[in-house]
Amino acid sequence: MRYCKNCVQPDTRPGIYFNNEGICGACLYQEDTLKKIDWEQREKELKEITEWARQKSKENNSNYDCAIGVSGGKDSTFQALYARDRLGLKVLLVNGEPDGITKPGMKNIENLKKLGFDVISIRPNPNILNKLIKKDFYEYGNPIKVTEFPLFASAFMIADKFNIPLVIQGENAGLTLGVSKTGLGTGDDALDANKGDTLSTGLKRYLSDEVSEKDLFMYNYDEETMRKKDIRGIWLQYYTKEWSFSGNTEFSVKHGLRKRDGHDPLLTGRMNPYCSIDSNMQIVNQLLKFIKFGFGFATDEACYLIREGRITREQGIKIVKEYDGKCGKKYINEFCSYIGITEDEFWKVVNFFRGDMWEKSENEKWKLKNPIWEQEPVGDAVNISDVMGYYNKI
Repeated sequence: MRYCKNCVQPDTRPGIYFNNEGICGACLYQEDTLKKIDWEQREKELKEITEWARQKSKENNSNYDCAIGVSGGKDSTFQALYARDRLGLKVLLVNGEPDGITKPGMKNIENLKKLGFDVISIRPNPNILNKLIKKDFYEYGNPIKVTEFPLFASAFMIADKFNIPLVIQGENAGLTLGVSKTGLGTGDDALDANKGDTLSTGLKRYLSDEVSEKDLFMYNYDEETMRKKDIRGIWLQYYTKEWSFSGNTEFSVKHGLRKRDGHDPLLTGRMNPYCSIDSNMQIVNQLLKFIKFGFGFATDEACYLIREGRITREQGIKIVKEYDGKCGKKYINEFCSYIGITEDEFWKVVNFFRGDMWEKSENEKWKLKNPIWEQEPVGDAVNISDVMGYYNKI
């Protein structure tokens, strides 16, 4: 595996690109593109969109100027409050509720309601969703793949049905992760969300004798129809200088965001206890990503913090070594119970998708070939406890 010379991003991320100096697309965006953006102009453009949405909602006789898809987490809490309090929009929040939502996840959605928003929750038939999650686990080694469809579609669907002119999405992974080549692009058009690496595979592959097109109604939005109706979707990150991994966390905690109960990086594979709180399946999926591509969420988190200047690259390497791919057995057992398989079957499927960056050690255990901490060893003097200290102080 080859790693970015600036952060710790590996070249195994689907859609990633590096320049000739070995810098990844996400760092190029952070270090080059962001510094050249005229944020006053972007703010002016956003105000123009805001005024257009207000006028359009009047023409449509709609009660709302914009719809926002929310999980109740750090990003969606920032989006909701920014749209209402900074932009002055009348907002309808749409929650695509995951199957098996956690208690903190429920509390965070309730927190958004108490902050003064109208909220619609959408939950696709759990029996159908269970079958599709199991299918994606066996076929792609990615059980949350299908859950991305209703998650993104929910706000667009409601905007269409309620004649809401604007949908505000949060982060464009094409910019933040450096994977614009997957089809997301680098602009502000969030109606193109269905062109991303996950959603572009479409829904037809889920159809069977047990699953009909009608069963998948909540999994799709009609982009063409929405464009004809002049409904617009934007990425808030494109227009908002304040948008950041840590900044959104700090902002949302101040406004009532709850963290994961009993958070332990050795069980969750992440240091931020305020991230991906509403579903435990995310933790299992990051383990699977680690096995398929050689990196998990600890790598993503380290990259965010390095680019924000909160930690050094050496600290990032140590975070990756200590926590990447960690997943508590309780989360694995919970997932196995959910789709009705044994743990032995789970590992049989997982190992089928194991990437070629793995090899067996002398004691027959899997290990990464030449990981970053072997390419660039860091000493014991490199301290990462202050990172957890940062989260504990928020």
